[in-house]
Amino acid sequence: MAIYNLGSINIDHSYRMDHLPAPGETIAAHTLVTGLGGKGANQSIAIARAGGTVCHIGAIGPEGGWTVDRLAADGVDVTGVVTTDTPTGHAIIAVDDRAENAIILFPGANRQVAPDQVVAMLAGARPGDWLLLQNETSAGLRAGRAARDRGLRVCYCAAPFDSAAVREILPFTDLLSVNELEEAQLLADLPAGALDGIDRLVTYGSRGAALVTGVGAVRVGAFEVTPVDTTGAGDTFLGFALAGLDAGLATDQMLRRAAAAAAIQVTRPGAAEAIPQGAEVDLFLRERG
Repeated sequence: MAIYNLGSINIDHSYRMDHLPAPGETIAAHTLVTGLGGKGANQSIAIARAGGTVCHIGAIGPEGGWTVDRLAADGVDVTGVVTTDTPTGHAIIAVDDRAENAIILFPGANRQVAPDQVVAMLAGARPGDWLLLQNETSAGLRAGRAARDRGLRVCYCAAPFDSAAVREILPFTDLLSVNELEEAQLLADLPAGALDGIDRLVTYGSRGAALVTGVGAVRVGAFEVTPVDTTGAGDTFLGFALAGLDAGLATDQMLRRAAAAAAIQVTRPGAAEAIPQGAEVDLFLRERG
C-alpha cells in the first residue's frame, strides 16, 4: 500500500542556548543549524526510513528546491510538490540545554497548496491507501473529503492544535494522532461521543504512547535515553507508526518500533536529519531485548 502525505515543508533554523529567552530577554546562541523540517517533511522522511512508500503533497518557494531534493534522496515521491512565488515555510527553533524547545513558525508556501493539486495527486491512490494530514498546510478539508470518496484511510495529526480545523476534518478521520495535551484539549472542546469510531494514537512523552480503539488501549513505555533535542520526536513516532500500520505489523510491535525510533531521534540535534533509518531502529530493539 502507499501513504499520501499532505504536509508542510519548512527550512528550520535551530539555535542552541543555555535557556529559552524570557519576554524581553536577549541571549546569545551557542550554535546554529539550518536544515529541512516541517511536520509534513519530517513525517514523510520517517515513513520512508521506516520502510514505507510515501508520496508527499506540498508546496515550496523559489529558494526551496534543495528541500525537495532532500526528500527525494530519502526515497520520498515528490511529484506532488509544486513551486510557488511565496517563500518556503520556515521555523525559528530555540533549544535549551535540557532539550526543551520554543518555535516560531512562518507558514509561507505551505498555505498555497491548492485543492485541485491534492485531488489530482490522489487520483492514483487505491482503496486502503492512507492519507496523512496535519494543520500546517491549506486544503486539508478538501483532501479529507477526496480521500474518503476514494476509499482511503485518513490519519489526521491534530497539530499545531486548532479546534476549528479539528471539527472540520474529524468526520473524515479514521486515525487521530495527538499528544497528551492535544488529547486533553480535544476531550474538553468536543461534545460527548465526537471521537466514537475514531482510533487515537496518543504520545505521552517520557511515559510512552498508546493506540486507543473502541475495544481498549494498547500501551508501550518510552525507552530511557538522554535527550539532546526533542524537535521532531512526535513526527518520527507518527511516521514509523503509520508505516507499521500500513505494513500490517501487530499493534504492540508497531508501537514499540515507533517508540524506539523517537528515542533514537531525540539523542541527536535537528529534526529531519536526526530521524533514524529502520535498520538502526531494529538494531536498537534487538540490543534492548
